[in-house]
Amino acid sequence: MYSGAGVPRHENLNRANRTLQETLVWEINMKPVQIAIGLLLLAATSLTVGHALSAPAVQVTSNAGGAAAQTSVGTSPKDVYADTGNRLPAIHREDLDDAGKKLFDQKGAADFFGPVSIRLYSLPVAEHMQAVNDFLRKKSGIDPRLVELVILVTARESDCAYVWNAHEPQGLKAGLSKESIDAVRYRKPTTGLAEKDAAIIDLGREVLRNHHASSATAARALNLFGKQGLVNIVSLMGDYASTEILLNSFDQHVRPNEKSLLPIP
Repeated sequence: MYSGAGVPRHENLNRANRTLQETLVWEINMKPVQIAIGLLLLAATSLTVGHALSAPAVQVTSNAGGAAAQTSVGTSPKDVYADTGNRLPAIHREDLDDAGKKLFDQKGAADFFGPVSIRLYSLPVAEHMQAVNDFLRKKSGIDPRLVELVILVTARESDCAYVWNAHEPQGLKAGLSKESIDAVRYRKPTTGLAEKDAAIIDLGREVLRNHHASSATAARALNLFGKQGLVNIVSLMGDYASTEILLNSFDQHVRPNEKSLLPIP
């Protein structure tokens, strides 16, 4: 059988079949490309939206007195939120479960500054760290005056103005001498200070700055505080060193109405 210009009908059918097959193959091969293009467009859109949502260019906060919300972080870096003074946005009480609300209420401060607010992002960490801190500060038997000295020593060696500002007034209230505070603040020699003050300052400087305590420094501290007492003191140093690493990692600033009491280059 022939059709058209003398071309056998079966040849026309073969050509049509080949064309159809080629079209199907092309469409099948193009499917992954089309899918990939679609995924790329979706990813690009997600990144754009995510960037817009996460950018802290204008952070809004409120305070207990109902004053106008802050809309600028002033001289703070662009990645620091105005309502927390650090790189994380505030977690509000209503966003937490019952356990989280309990921890939120324990933090005391009316704002969202500080380590307790940061740790609300990990409630188990917040709960356990708070328990350790409460024991070491209040129940371990360390003289409250020396508790504050230990905290100030770690704050100085970590250059953590937030902790220093919080605890210098508490140290003075607990009876810590201005001479001891200034020796830590300005990294002065410990000559002439009370014996226990000097021992704690020297031990803290060595172990936090040099990552090692000399035999003489460790023996003096052990003689003054005893085995359990010294373990408690060093554990308190470790507790606050951990807190200051947390604060420094998230670039915690002092509150806008405060001036740093710690000279930091």
